[in-house]
Amino acid sequence: MRMISVWLPHWPIERLKRELTRSAAPQAERQHQIETIERHPFALVGSEGQKLLITALNAPAERAGLSEGQALTDARAIYPQLLTAPATLERDAEALLALARWAERFSPWRNTDGTDGLWLDATGIAHLFGGEQALLQSMERAFVRLGLTVHLAIADSLGTAWACARFGREPLSVVPPGKQETALSALPVEGLRLSDDAARLLRRLGLKRIGQLYDLPRTSLKRRFASREIADAVLRRLDQALGRHDERAIPLLKDPPQTAHLSFPEPLITHEGIVAALATLADELCGNLADAHLGMRRVAFRLTRADGGASIVRAGFSAPCREAHHLCDLLEKKLEGLDLGFGIDTLHLTAFALESLTPHQTALTKDTGRAALAPLADRLTNRLGPRAVRRLEPRQSHLPERAQRARSLSAKPVPNKPIPKVQEVLRVLKAKPPRPALFLRKPEPLQVLAEIPEGPPARFTWRRVTRRIVKAEGPERIAPEWWRLQLPKTRDYYRVEDEDGRRYWVYREGLYQESEDGDPAWYLQGVFQ
Repeated sequence: MRMISVWLPHWPIERLKRELTRSAAPQAERQHQIETIERHPFALVGSEGQKLLITALNAPAERAGLSEGQALTDARAIYPQLLTAPATLERDAEALLALARWAERFSPWRNTDGTDGLWLDATGIAHLFGGEQALLQSMERAFVRLGLTVHLAIADSLGTAWACARFGREPLSVVPPGKQETALSALPVEGLRLSDDAARLLRRLGLKRIGQLYDLPRTSLKRRFASREIADAVLRRLDQALGRHDERAIPLLKDPPQTAHLSFPEPLITHEGIVAALATLADELCGNLADAHLGMRRVAFRLTRADGGASIVRAGFSAPCREAHHLCDLLEKKLEGLDLGFGIDTLHLTAFALESLTPHQTALTKDTGRAALAPLADRLTNRLGPRAVRRLEPRQSHLPERAQRARSLSAKPVPNKPIPKVQEVLRVLKAKPPRPALFLRKPEPLQVLAEIPEGPPARFTWRRVTRRIVKAEGPERIAPEWWRLQLPKTRDYYRVEDEDGRRYWVYREGLYQESEDGDPAWYLQGVFQ
């Protein structure tokens, strides 16, 4: 058996950078945030009880003398300019699981390993990459292309590979078969995947390296531990690392795919025959989805030709779907003009991105109750492309221009919060100041004349036209978002009306008493209808 251990030493920070790269924010803003994380001391902060603790650091923060597990107050005392962001353990875990699925290209047997690593079973596959060293180098290049720092080790046991990946001197380690003892001898006892209490007790006993445990009598070693469970854990981990006891590693298994297929004794050579076969497959696939209470967001129709070639036609859905006629409508249009070659031997219709779709009450008429907008959105998306048709999705942000984002209709929506009571909704709507129907894509600067420094504008110039204000309401203060790397200034919003009856939503960015480089700037955010 040959096992590979993958360690991502900067996983939370680098996952955040990857998320910022794919965010919907303007490119300049994304680039600025990423450069800030790379160049300035930065930490992710999580809560433990009533304390705020550092869960991850970048390299500049480590050079500043900070460490993981340190209280945020202590870190601020050491380095007051430390930039922070809240840790998102759930997102880290989801992204790590997605990374394990991506690693299928190197081994079909793999899974996550803790919160910052993966393991892969490389038994019998290294020769496909030109040897074990070439396999690790290929994996390293693939992880680097993803923007991830990685340490890799391969050995006869997962315990040895884990220790060499995390405590070895080289980022790539190949432990020859049967050489676990030699590879582990000089490594610290923490390489045995022990609890903090067990590792601390071993160091108090003067046992700092794994090699020091080899020749100790096991009965005397057990007596030195106050807890029998800790003693058994130390010996078990040592035996697993040395290959004396097998370690059960549960691989990440694929979800059983929802697929319908047809094979033909004679190749199909007509478009009508393909459409008829598609209808049969769609009925079978949607029936299976209905039995499993599932709906699909993507579907792939694979046509294998008699000459060995294949064509794949794909379609996406704005909502989970298992309606055969709608599926056929989307795919039939893409089959027009398809090259059938010498005929089609087999057809496969496979559903992807499955979601729970419980049975619902249908009407007594032919209408199934599916919203009329969804089929139209699906047709437009599949004809124009996923980037051409989007929906607005709320996003947690104080700033109005960041409070929503555009996403593809085929993307899985963010789960909604529980629906509040009607009385609570009415209370919030009455308390919330009105918002304009038209928001500018980006706030536009204004030249403003105000009667008093902290008051509303008396006159402003927008797009080379000067408007005199006759009515004003406000201010409505919106505080900056403390979790952003570059804190914006406090904003005071006003609803103003000019002498022609036009109403605008303007704001002053910053306060006069806080301004160091001139007066605060004014911007136009939206226009009331």
